[in-house]
Amino acid sequence: MCQLLGLNANTPTDLMFSFSGFSRRAEEHKDGFGIAFFEGRGLRHFVDHQSATQSPIADLVRRYPIRSEHIIAHIRKATQGQVALHNTHPFVRELWGRYWAFAHNGNLVDYAPKLHASFRPVGDTDSERAFCWLMQELAKNHARLPDAAELRQTLAELVPQIARHGTFNFLLSNGDALWAHCSTKLHYVLRQHPFAAATLQDDDLTVNFADHTTPTDRVAVVVTEPLTHDEAWVAMTTGEIKAFRLGLPLA
Repeated sequence: MCQLLGLNANTPTDLMFSFSGFSRRAEEHKDGFGIAFFEGRGLRHFVDHQSATQSPIADLVRRYPIRSEHIIAHIRKATQGQVALHNTHPFVRELWGRYWAFAHNGNLVDYAPKLHASFRPVGDTDSERAFCWLMQELAKNHARLPDAAELRQTLAELVPQIARHGTFNFLLSNGDALWAHCSTKLHYVLRQHPFAAATLQDDDLTVNFADHTTPTDRVAVVVTEPLTHDEAWVAMTTGEIKAFRLGLPLA
């Protein structure tokens, strides 16, 4: 299946350590990769249907000085839809005057929701159909942007209608918060003071976060499989939806 990576922080944060290990997983997931990261209310969005191990776009991302509070990255292993640029995650839409980025890991069988004109898929993946339906239903449920906790509650009511069709692990962000839903497999770690060193599982790379942070920094990283072998990763449970804001999970 695909691989997900999300970051939510209380200060603009460098993703390169985590992305280095994450992109190694493209050796087994070769059907495209993408990343979306917010800068204020703006969004930078890079996707390629080539593997992250071969893509010149991935090389650009590795060299780009990303510093963001909200990041979603995805490595694709296709289940539905051809290997093509228009089927590559993350997908992006506008709602309530904000960009929304979404990435999915899983497979939804016989999923064909009714969609109106405001939200239509460009590609032919189950993932983009699910994203469009979520955006459509969120717009129906709220006249304006709700806070992160209220939106998590709405997602808790909507997501089971999609998840009954199959595996539906996903990440969703609007540049204010990050929402994560676990269907089968999703993990998160909180990095905050006192910061320590960590070593990647997929690469021979260690970083001491204390050398690159301040005592007030907080970062939450959400990923399909833990990226490091010496941090306290928390496994989410089936059906669990978490909202992260300012580098912390909401109660």
